[in-house]
Amino acid sequence: MADAPVLKSGLTLAVIAAICTTLVALTYQVTRERIADNEQAWLEQSLQPALAGLFFDSGVSESKVTIPAPHDLPGSSDAVIYRVYSGDTPVAALFVVSARDGYAGAIRLLVGIDVDGAVTGIHVLAHRETPGLGDRIESTKSDWTMQFNGHSLGNPQASGWKIKRDGGEFDQLTGASVTPRAIIKAIRETLI
Repeated sequence: MADAPVLKSGLTLAVIAAICTTLVALTYQVTRERIADNEQAWLEQSLQPALAGLFFDSGVSESKVTIPAPHDLPGSSDAVIYRVYSGDTPVAALFVVSARDGYAGAIRLLVGIDVDGAVTGIHVLAHRETPGLGDRIESTKSDWTMQFNGHSLGNPQASGWKIKRDGGEFDQLTGASVTPRAIIKAIRETLI
């Protein structure tokens, strides 16, 4: 007889679990398409900052190529490249790469490069840099990444792809030199 309350409680929990599982499955079915559309819109929006000044009419994320590691691009994980078109003509490529040697670890970057080999824009996707110092690589906190727009392997020469403090042509961030060095190195390696 003492087993009856335990059995009744177990049955009640099983019914509640089944109802909750059904509700979650129904919610997923109803919202699946909207979630996918929102994820697609977010991806397209996050790719835009690296395409400054370019005319294109393709959905950027529709032309994704993944290069499995190891590869010659910065970072040790798979590299993702988004090809950008105007009609059938390629106008740029967006490279998702990692600057491995940031101050607080890897810095995930989006590097846009046009068909002439010039940087169209840089967008920091993820980092763990020091707040107030290294985090100024974010476009919402400073325009530091804008200085790379229009530059290519020949502009400046290879020796110029450094911060000014190291004899290069690019500004560093006040109080932070490791982070800019890592990003400049990753951009240059992407251009190669």
